[in-house]
Amino acid sequence: MIYLHIPFCKQKCSYCNFHFSTSLKLKEEMLSAMKKEITMRGGELQDKTLRSLYFGGGTPSVLSSDEIRSLLDQILQHHNFAPDIEITLEANPDDLDSAFVKGLRSAGINRLSIGTQSFHDAELKFMNRAHNAAQAEDSIKRVQDSGIENISIDLIYGSPVSDTDIWKQNLEKTAALQVPHISSYALTVEPKTALSAWISQNKIQQPSESEQNLEFHLMCDFLKANGFDHYEISNFARPGFYSQHNSAYWKYSPYLGIGPSAHSYDGSDRRSWNLANNILYIRELEAGRLPSESEHLSAKDRFNEMVMTGLRTSRGVDLRKLQQLCGDDLMEHLKHESRSKLEDGLLILAENHMKIPEKHWFLADGIASDLFKL
Repeated sequence: MIYLHIPFCKQKCSYCNFHFSTSLKLKEEMLSAMKKEITMRGGELQDKTLRSLYFGGGTPSVLSSDEIRSLLDQILQHHNFAPDIEITLEANPDDLDSAFVKGLRSAGINRLSIGTQSFHDAELKFMNRAHNAAQAEDSIKRVQDSGIENISIDLIYGSPVSDTDIWKQNLEKTAALQVPHISSYALTVEPKTALSAWISQNKIQQPSESEQNLEFHLMCDFLKANGFDHYEISNFARPGFYSQHNSAYWKYSPYLGIGPSAHSYDGSDRRSWNLANNILYIRELEAGRLPSESEHLSAKDRFNEMVMTGLRTSRGVDLRKLQQLCGDDLMEHLKHESRSKLEDGLLILAENHMKIPEKHWFLADGIASDLFKL
């Protein structure tokens, strides 16, 4: 699969410090550089048939549908598309007017991940989002009317300006709109952001972990009752609408990342990442050099990452693949460290997979870290 990191963002959210300008000259140079990287790395994936392609990072919807089409054409010069390929683009609700949505569908985009965040104006204002609640709802309906049914929306819970009733209303609105996929995350406080400053100045309360725990379980119960599968801690889907792209990450499959900051993995023991600085990324490619660094993953690195990602999913950790990639010694380590958690019901074994029961998923990071090889 291929992931294209588009390093542009039109706005800066109150809980995020990610922002780049989008001058026409920079965008043209960036597109040219990304096309060159696609060509230079055309032989890197052994499987030439792509089943997933993802335009993400920043705000890819700052690109025109023609620019997106040109990137797809470049990829097709080096890869084949599977008949059922999932081609996703991240977008903000305020970008999805009728003409743009029609252009995306014509270009080949068949899945949209929409940064909705909330259907309440007070929350959206707090997050410094450019759209309002009405635009959030209208953008989803507009995409559905275009014929794109495979839609995912992002929702944030645990906001200091929200409560359980508002969160339930967000979930009810999502179900009413018949959105088939939801990615939902607890609001976190990142350093050097506006939210962090407001909390330190006592202008707003720190998000409550107990309230977030309550809203997490409310979400799990509500969405399951409305036909969703909870297939990863932060992801819910109706049958047939699991994210093929994200699922490949969680299964430890190979992937190729194009663009500044993008990461790649060979499916075994090599990981690489591109320079984060836009200008340096462009200049390196103009000089005919790949703007990347790489590292060799030790068996311990692979073990810790597979445990961490696998335990976040309903599928769990594939123990056969873990043994294949990490060896017998680390399997013995896992057997020893997991014994008490299996006895306490924090872990279960099923069909050669180790997983966490859903009722304990809010504790998943702590459970996984206790199993790490240090």
